[in-house]
Amino acid sequence: MALFRKNLGIDLGTANTLVYVPGKGIVLLEPSVVAVSEQDNKILAVGDAAKDMIGKTPDSIIAYRPMRDGVIADYRVTEAMLRYYMTKALGKWSFVKPDVLISVPAGITSTERRAVIEAALKAGARNAYVAKEPILAAIGAGIPIYESRGHMVVDIGGGTTDVAVISLGGIVASTSVKCAGNKLDTAITDFIKKSFNLAIGDRTAEQIKIKVASAVPVDDEITMLIKGRDYLTGLPRTAQVTTNEICRAIDKELRIMIKAIKDVLQETPPELASDIIDHGIIMTGGTSQLRSFPELVYRRTGVRARLAEEPMLCVAKGTGEALEHLDMYKRALLLKQK
Repeated sequence: MALFRKNLGIDLGTANTLVYVPGKGIVLLEPSVVAVSEQDNKILAVGDAAKDMIGKTPDSIIAYRPMRDGVIADYRVTEAMLRYYMTKALGKWSFVKPDVLISVPAGITSTERRAVIEAALKAGARNAYVAKEPILAAIGAGIPIYESRGHMVVDIGGGTTDVAVISLGGIVASTSVKCAGNKLDTAITDFIKKSFNLAIGDRTAEQIKIKVASAVPVDDEITMLIKGRDYLTGLPRTAQVTTNEICRAIDKELRIMIKAIKDVLQETPPELASDIIDHGIIMTGGTSQLRSFPELVYRRTGVRARLAEEPMLCVAKGTGEALEHLDMYKRALLLKQK
């Protein structure tokens, strides 16, 4: 039976879920969204199909994210979402129970960790392991984590910003703050409400963040026409936003993320700190792709920062790499086996 055993690496994120199958790579990248019918409590859609429904559903259907700040907020729905993604990733092998490795934020509690393991087992996993995101992000970014050299990884996703200094296969100093991409979206929504008296949806806020936002003010501003509902008249209306307006709107959230980086740098032993100065900070995760983010990190900390290759895929790639060389990474990775 070992011949048919399948392994899956899952980056279970607040915003997106990615599934990695050893030998095939990342086979699935879909939003962590589920649409539920209120009347009979039935799950109607998961992933892309459910995300398309956000903000557009009748009262009887709710499209929402069962993960909040990197941890499970709704256990039953998360389990159903995991089952859907695992079955979809395994395809014709779906009768085989896979061994699953799931990424979790560095600051996760033992109760939250147990919830992830139990959800995976109930969703059909044979064995479930969890591993901390910064280590997986480092492996996925191609960092040799077993060297006696200090590496600093900043993984900024949808729900959490995880910062860690890694040396000799372990985390030397780390922190995790519940401020990341989703908080930026909320700040943009609040700004548009205050400045233009306009109500916009989550998807519009996300579009503004991707197309217009910058971590530092720019000379060459991008403008974008946004559509929403006027708070006073209740009628549809358009307004125009610019890069520097959005830059000011998200400043408070960016400060929280930068403070997390500074806190970890202050905890880092001097020898490792000098390695980080030499080799810089590696940034991973979807939100690290915000325009000029590495530049902001450099300005605030004095340490060079660079984006990893394909930052959004690093954690998922790390789960895959760890699964393929499980014996090698076991000591550094696995927090708990059920």
